[in-house]
Amino acid sequence: MSHGEVAAVFKDAILTALLMAAPFLIASVVIGIVIAIVQAATQIHEQNIGFVFKIVAIGLLLVILFSWLITVIIDFTNRTFQNISSFL
Repeated sequence: MSHGEVAAVFKDAILTALLMAAPFLIASVVIGIVIAIVQAATQIHEQNIGFVFKIVAIGLLLVILFSWLITVIIDFTNRTFQNISSFL
């Protein structure tokens, strides 16, 4: 297995991890910005408000996207095993 092949496997792993984490990160950022704007407008500076909304949103996203996440990780695993068998 050459250095290029190892780099390709790591690149695929990182891209898969970013693809799986992106919806959760985007939701957290959007909720954080909205809560910050609301808190600035109302002058309520309670840190727990944003935390609660983020936890609820991420929990809902996890329930909604669970089958897609499983499909993505299974596809990655299949690609990895196919690459391993082709390298041997």
